[in-house]
Amino acid sequence: MTKQTNSEKPKRDLYQEVTDKILKLLDQGVPPWRQPITSADGPGLPTSFGTKKPYRGINLFLLAITSWAHDYASNYWLTFNQAKQLGGKVRKGEKGSPVLFWKQHATKDRESGEDVTIPVLRHYVVFNADQVEGLPKAETPSAEPREFVPLEAAARIVKEYRDPPVIELRGNRACYLPREDRVEIADPLRFESTESFFATLFHELAHSTGHPKRLARDLGDTPSVFGSPDYGNEELVAEMGSAFLCAAAGISPPTIEQSAAYLEGWRKSLRADKKLVIAAAGQGQRAADHILGVTFDS
Repeated sequence: MTKQTNSEKPKRDLYQEVTDKILKLLDQGVPPWRQPITSADGPGLPTSFGTKKPYRGINLFLLAITSWAHDYASNYWLTFNQAKQLGGKVRKGEKGSPVLFWKQHATKDRESGEDVTIPVLRHYVVFNADQVEGLPKAETPSAEPREFVPLEAAARIVKEYRDPPVIELRGNRACYLPREDRVEIADPLRFESTESFFATLFHELAHSTGHPKRLARDLGDTPSVFGSPDYGNEELVAEMGSAFLCAAAGISPPTIEQSAAYLEGWRKSLRADKKLVIAAAGQGQRAADHILGVTFDS
């Protein structure tokens, strides 16, 4: 038996760590994609202190849920070294939060032996500005005041979706029909709130981005059955896409009644595939980006 040296520490399984964190929240009855990711004074997305840009994908959810759990007032996050360079100091006992990113790794194809590059999941650690003492006030950005009415912003998002599916207000359900490229949704007056209507519509529009003429996810011709592998993946994409769009509009996803079947359905899907939640967050972000008509380099 060979001894493991300090330089041979086992690699962290970031997929499993993130999945375990989400499962823990589900055990508490809290699906993180249903938590608000905006603040009372406007879009308060978790934001990089260095770039002043909001985090995206799974990082947005991980940092938003951490802010919510610890009641952080600041939207800004920075590394230990960034805090030190600014004359600040992370308070003793404070725990950092991981930020995930993809790094291209040079390797050889196992079958052909050719040189290839593959994306590998990596991470670094950040702290909320509320966890740091001694930061100069001038270096602590404050949230910008809201410059729009959220429901008007939500309506504008729907209106400005280029080449959208047909949207029909009818019946008492909400669904996206891939074969017909059509969304059916009940009249807004049948929802408990206008915010709830838009969050539900955003969910179905996120599904529509999977159509072959858009982002070409494999949706099939009919909606998947609850609990099936396809349902777990595509529904999570749509749930997260809706949350991103709600954040862009300045509204919060509705708090739905958490039934045991609903929560257990997500637990089952996440336990079966530890990569699901990170992949779905990325696809949900791309779905929201497509609807918003924005593009990013990464």
